[in-house]
Amino acid sequence: MRIKRRGSKPARIEMIPLIDVVFLLLVFFIYAMLSMVIHRGIPVDLPRAKSALMDKKEYISLSITREGEVYCDKKLISFKDLEAVLRINKELNSNLRVFIDGDRKVHYERVVQVLDLIRLTGLSKVSLETEFEDRVE
Repeated sequence: MRIKRRGSKPARIEMIPLIDVVFLLLVFFIYAMLSMVIHRGIPVDLPRAKSALMDKKEYISLSITREGEVYCDKKLISFKDLEAVLRINKELNSNLRVFIDGDRKVHYERVVQVLDLIRLTGLSKVSLETEFEDRVE
């Protein structure tokens, strides 16, 4: 025997819970992408600048410690080998950028030596990294 159902409604998809789920997925992926920022240099105490910007695409990170040691993407490298590494990377990517993380206590002469070596290898896109400093007026 068949039982008749009164007022049976067709199934439908509720949009508001669907929008909530999509929004939460979007937030999750945004936070996941922000946490994937890669810093290839070693931690040094950077000087502060009011116009500091973050622009990292294809680059090499050179870190100069207080003692004057030079690190290329977290690997200690001698000053003699640095020129060869820069030349090899320039051949692989002619638009290569170089970011210099110089400790604020490093001797200025060491930074100039590194900058001069970069210039001699033919790389022209060089940036000195700084930390953002809030403007106090």
